[in-house]
Amino acid sequence: MNDSPRPSSDRSEGGAKRVFFRRRKTCPLSGSNAPKIDYKDVKLLSRYISERGKMIPSRITAVCAKKQRELKQAIHRARNLALLPFVAK
Repeated sequence: MNDSPRPSSDRSEGGAKRVFFRRRKTCPLSGSNAPKIDYKDVKLLSRYISERGKMIPSRITAVCAKKQRELKQAIHRARNLALLPFVAK
């Protein structure tokens, strides 16, 4: 015997199951008027670095894989030239 107040598992009684639709993000560094990734452009690179000095992952910033690799290389170069900090102060 099942004494739970929940209805049976078939969906014939209740409402329909909703499907969650999320709009696909587009890469902000791809396209016609996108900025060029350069290690000297500290303002652009700092947008993709957290307060702690870590690189923000592409699933959050919506950067495509190719541009994420270019971004990584530019950030490493800027850090080696002391344009960007390795860690937070």
